[in-house]
Amino acid sequence: MGIPTLSDLAVDGRTVGVRVDINSPLDEDGRLADDARLHAHVGTLQELLERGGKLAVLAHQGRPGGDEFATLEDHAARLDELLDYPISYCDGTFSSDARAAVAALDPGEAVLLENTRFYSEEYMEFPPDECAQTHLVERLSPVFDAFVNDAFAAAHRSQPSIVGFPGRVDSYAGRVMERELEVLNRIEETPRPRVYALGGAKIADALEVAESVLKRGLADQVLTSGMTGNAFLAASGVDIGEPSLEAITDRDATAVDQAAALLEEYGDRIRVPEDVAVERDGERVELTVDELPADAPALDVGANTQAAYADVFETAGTAILNGPPGVFEDEQFAQGTREIFGAATRAEYSIVGGGDTAASLRRLGIEGFDHVSTGGGAALRLLTGGTLPAVEVLRE
Repeated sequence: MGIPTLSDLAVDGRTVGVRVDINSPLDEDGRLADDARLHAHVGTLQELLERGGKLAVLAHQGRPGGDEFATLEDHAARLDELLDYPISYCDGTFSSDARAAVAALDPGEAVLLENTRFYSEEYMEFPPDECAQTHLVERLSPVFDAFVNDAFAAAHRSQPSIVGFPGRVDSYAGRVMERELEVLNRIEETPRPRVYALGGAKIADALEVAESVLKRGLADQVLTSGMTGNAFLAASGVDIGEPSLEAITDRDATAVDQAAALLEEYGDRIRVPEDVAVERDGERVELTVDELPADAPALDVGANTQAAYADVFETAGTAILNGPPGVFEDEQFAQGTREIFGAATRAEYSIVGGGDTAASLRRLGIEGFDHVSTGGGAALRLLTGGTLPAVEVLRE
């Protein structure tokens, strides 16, 4: 990969700053509602502690003003349960108390420092050399002997705790970062035919992926669903109904036109839904394309689409999923996600983008994929041929 990893790092007795991404859903009481991202980093933290490291762990939670903008005290308690080594919590990030907590560590001990986004520097983006001059990096780097970035899910952001430390201390990729890059940078080497299933409500992202993988010849077929599929249906000339069309244009006024352009150029490789499911009087009702327009928004794909897409996956060499086919949070409209994603596990090799896609798998209990990414935006950046600031500074 051209970047240093934990295999290159001498750990014993050294103080290591470790950036992880444990930004997690919280319940109404502000407690962890899903600890999947904490589990993802256990391997990296456990290895460093086993090798005698003294770890200062950095992470963020939520965004300023959001419901999930909270301290990391609960995260520290959960990590302490998951690890075979002790991890404490400090309510400062780069204060004198925080630096003292790091200095007091013994080999095989860790401290989780406070939410990095409690400080304004961290939720803005700067070039790496400017990030290296921020208060957070300037004050913490003297107490670090090395820095490990394991936060793949935040690797697309040029923020101080992500790209600042490599300018001041020897820096390495953690095991999560290493594994994600090994998989997502080798899409071109995966078995064919290669099928991308693009759904969800982030239409602009899905359109960007579709254009990129079709133009670069990475995709043999693109299966569309969710709000993205509705946009392609409208672009194909189907009157999907005002509620569905409004939902699309409210998110992206040019989505239908962009989808139409893709259909014109790559229509033989793009599949659109054959039927959709809407809600009427509290019940799921499925409508074929010929029965549209509908007086309610399409919330899922129907049984015909599920069967057709499942058939494609039966002979697929690689399945790559980004965005759920329906409103999976509502059991009435989780059927498309359950059936299509379940079918994708039968491909020879399967990859799942992070974010909402991974969340839908956990909620519905769907397993059997070869790789489930921890990062939505970062995975998307790689799938569309982009680069990641966090990786570039490690490479440099």
